[in-house]
Amino acid sequence: MRRMMMHMSQELLASNLGLTFQQIQKYEKGANRVGAGRLLDIAIILRVPISFFFEGAPRAELLPDATSDVASDATELVQFLTDKDAVRLNVAFKGIADKAVRDKLVNLTVAIANDTDEA
Repeated sequence: MRRMMMHMSQELLASNLGLTFQQIQKYEKGANRVGAGRLLDIAIILRVPISFFFEGAPRAELLPDATSDVASDATELVQFLTDKDAVRLNVAFKGIADKAVRDKLVNLTVAIANDTDEA
């Protein structure tokens, strides 16, 4: 998400890390693990503290079983938040200064989603 917010391509990030863009794709999809040293390199390139990647992460003892609904919901949320359109939507939403307008937009989105669910 941070890479997309910076309008940085996978190719550019990969080049800065000495990797292929395919490896970046695997990292972003969760197919490959990112080692601590590599994560630090990524944080430096993306100009964020390494703690950025752990914000909001639950403590280990609170993590759900991988088969639970909570784990499934978390996976879906991560997939959504890394989607190109979702990033664009979040960046645009963040740019709306008027809280009342943001609230109306959220209410509209909820209404549309509820209408879609009922169809």
